[in-house]
Amino acid sequence: MMCEQQQQVTFMEMSKNKGDHRSRRRCMEEGRVRVDMSGMSLDSFPILSLNLATISNLDLSNNNLESIPESMTARLLNVVALDVHSNQLKVLPNSIGCLSKLKILNVSSNLLHTLPKTIENCKSLEELNANFNQLSVLPDTIGFELINLKKLSVNANKLGFLPQSISHLTSLRVLDARLNCLRFLPEDMENLINLEVLNVSQNFQCLENLPYSLGLLVSLVELDVSYNKITSLPDSIGCLKKLQKLCVEGNPLVSPPMEVFEQSLQAVKEYLCEKMKAGQRPPKKQSWVGKLVKCTTFNGKIGGRRGEREGFIMISEYRSIEGLASPRYTGLLSPRRLFSPRTYLTK
Repeated sequence: MMCEQQQQVTFMEMSKNKGDHRSRRRCMEEGRVRVDMSGMSLDSFPILSLNLATISNLDLSNNNLESIPESMTARLLNVVALDVHSNQLKVLPNSIGCLSKLKILNVSSNLLHTLPKTIENCKSLEELNANFNQLSVLPDTIGFELINLKKLSVNANKLGFLPQSISHLTSLRVLDARLNCLRFLPEDMENLINLEVLNVSQNFQCLENLPYSLGLLVSLVELDVSYNKITSLPDSIGCLKKLQKLCVEGNPLVSPPMEVFEQSLQAVKEYLCEKMKAGQRPPKKQSWVGKLVKCTTFNGKIGGRRGEREGFIMISEYRSIEGLASPRYTGLLSPRRLFSPRTYLTK
């Protein structure tokens, strides 16, 4: 039965390359062969009759695979897309790190508890789908190495946190971490300058706070934080100029109040902006007269013909009001002169 399947696969893939025999041979030499073995009830990785280094796309999804041989994976040197979703895989081979040209990896709907650290060597990886597994952690340094990653989907797992290195995925456009057990998000998410979609909804009432850095995601278009335990949105979210969709239902929100959400997204942004401005409003500026009091310049008595009154003290001597109002001394009462290092009158 296995031999028949192998022959069928080989024939099917050769027939997909349109053109004459010379054209098909050229595709094999250039490593552009697509192999589709999905839904064939395979229990083990089949032994193919072609050179594995010629395969660019390999689909082994919807089978019963429990493991992928290390030696077989290491020979997929030119594979660009690898799909093994909906199998019974408990681990991925460490040799997956040899796939330097891999751009798309789909390992969703398996039984994975961890991802191999060697996955960081897949420098060309642009899309990683690990949904519906049993992942409790991601590799600590995953964000330092996968610099070309554009889409990371890890929903429906058991993640309690995302590694801090996630904030270094500057090419990331989509981050889907819903249906986990996230208790917090990385603080320095502002480095995700290309992130457009962030979904951290339905984290089983574990997520209570959002970092201020969310408001610094300059490219963010969609934000979904629904069905968590969030009571207050960061004021910085009001600064998200490109934000078009904000989902917050299912949270015990106090700020902004629900009546603001019932108006519009723009109303929410304005509310948060005003709140942020109020929190950052500088103290009321003190007049220069107040500064004189602080400097003990406006704290004495000036003797006059009609008795004593409070007024300015020029440290070295007293003058009458009439005398001070004369052209000779008028300029001496300017704030500029009063606050100059020279603190005494000259005759």
